[in-house]
Amino acid sequence: MPLYTSKSVLLGLTALFSVTGFAVSADEITTFTKNGAAIGGTDPVAYFTQGKPIAGSDEYTFQYDDVTWKFSSAENRDKFAADPVKYAPQYGGFCAFGLSKGFKVPVIPEAWKIVDGKLYLNNSIAVQDRFEGNTEEYINHADLNWDIVKDTKPEDLKEPIIR
Repeated sequence: MPLYTSKSVLLGLTALFSVTGFAVSADEITTFTKNGAAIGGTDPVAYFTQGKPIAGSDEYTFQYDDVTWKFSSAENRDKFAADPVKYAPQYGGFCAFGLSKGFKVPVIPEAWKIVDGKLYLNNSIAVQDRFEGNTEEYINHADLNWDIVKDTKPEDLKEPIIR
């Protein structure tokens, strides 16, 4: 497996972010959406109950944090509705590794990890591997950075936060 330096990963995230010019509405400032739904329509409860990402359905939706969340079953929708903070991914579903550097980067459903009962998503499998190499440090940095960038549009985050 190739080694990724912090600089190369950071440059890759910066390039991806610069090229990914996605339109942002007010609710998408704090929650990653794709195709009109949080985390691209992936059922957030399924990570906890089935141990993998499962596509949600238009039949089972719930409004939380001013965005639509989709679920694979009424049961999962009801679990989320009863305790959204428990099931919603950290950092509004933006990439945990990206947040550790001060950027809001889109994610893929397959790059995920539950740590201490919290769901963390990442931008790619390669970034996920990097995240898993030092999870505690990346989460600590992302937690601090989230307070700084939470209410900032993704495209307005131009410089990394170096800790």
